[in-house]
Amino acid sequence: MHFTAPLISGNLVRRYKRFLADVDIAGRVETAHCPNPGAMLGLDAPGSRVFLSRSGNPKRKLPLTLEIVEADGTLVGVNTAHPNRLAEEAIGTRIIDGLRGYDTLRREVRYGENSRIDILLSGDGRSDCYVEVKNVHLCRRQGLMEFPDCTTKRGAKHLVELARQVEMGHRAVMLFIVQRDDGDRFSVAADLDPAYATAFEQARDAGVEMMVWSCRVSEEEISLYRPLPIDG
Repeated sequence: MHFTAPLISGNLVRRYKRFLADVDIAGRVETAHCPNPGAMLGLDAPGSRVFLSRSGNPKRKLPLTLEIVEADGTLVGVNTAHPNRLAEEAIGTRIIDGLRGYDTLRREVRYGENSRIDILLSGDGRSDCYVEVKNVHLCRRQGLMEFPDCTTKRGAKHLVELARQVEMGHRAVMLFIVQRDDGDRFSVAADLDPAYATAFEQARDAGVEMMVWSCRVSEEEISLYRPLPIDG
């Protein structure tokens, strides 16, 4: 996934109200849209170097969007809208083992109880494959990538929905996209959301396939890098 225009460098002043961030750009403080509803633990320290995109849409109230934060000596993608696109690109280019050979890819298909699946893969003679995509950027211990960074009832609901698809004879995949490249393993942050951790184990026991991929992140592009093993 290439950024369509060069990103703008600045320093974070503060992130607040979840979706707002004040950024110092060459001595001038501007307010940017923060496209991340999570806690962003470890990624909201004042003074952090950040990179932003600028929209060409004159109707946007906040033309700047926070895209990348530099933390722990690495660049971390924080825009939660990107993982779905990254997953779609990777599936299309046959990068992800286990998700190759499907004829059709559809996005945001209704299923379950008032839910939409991020990606639905289908092909002649194969069971449909329901792929839910989650963004990961939390790192509290060197090399260990974790999800979630706050409680997520919606995330737990998605795991239940995926397990139901397996019961119905379909494939179901929970795909975690880690927007940083300094990880060597993945774990569920059970201390931050015990309910999600329980739902994760129940879904895995039910046959939901868990996949984790880290990304290379730069000022020019974000791309899938390598799969990560899951602890436990």
